[in-house]
Amino acid sequence: MRAELLIPAGFIVLVAPARAVTYLSVEQAQQAIFPGAKFTPDFRKLTDAEVARIEKESDTTAYSREVKCWKVDAGGWFIVDEVIGKHEFITYAVGLDAGGAVQGIEIMDYRETHGGEIRQPSWRAQFHGRKHGEALKLEDDIQNISGATLSCKHVTDGVRRLLTFYDLVLKGR
Repeated sequence: MRAELLIPAGFIVLVAPARAVTYLSVEQAQQAIFPGAKFTPDFRKLTDAEVARIEKESDTTAYSREVKCWKVDAGGWFIVDEVIGKHEFITYAVGLDAGGAVQGIEIMDYRETHGGEIRQPSWRAQFHGRKHGEALKLEDDIQNISGATLSCKHVTDGVRRLLTFYDLVLKGR
């Protein structure tokens, strides 16, 4: 007697592949947030003490000690950061005006199979004008997107961390 595996006709197995999508380069994101501006790189390597203070004050995790930031010629800062989505990193940019308020957010690289709705202008617009010290929590201050909960939460946490970084490291420079 021989055992056979039978698969019914028409049965299809679908596997959703991970897809990495690059939406914007650094230069494109800079111009999307600060049209016509010029940028001077001012990358930072955080000390252990700075990382500890930023993590404690923002109640988030810093994934890297390297902070990619650029000074904007008209005032303000442009910062590129990464947060984990569900499984993969999301690369995003935050523009801060001269007073440290969020000018805009752009999603640059999205590597997850679900949750790309965080690119929607209406979701990103919720951050506009937010400053360090203001409440910034998902579902309390920032609306969630069903199916993108972890991406929404982690980008929100990342923005809160960058606002803390601005306040503790960049402010007054």
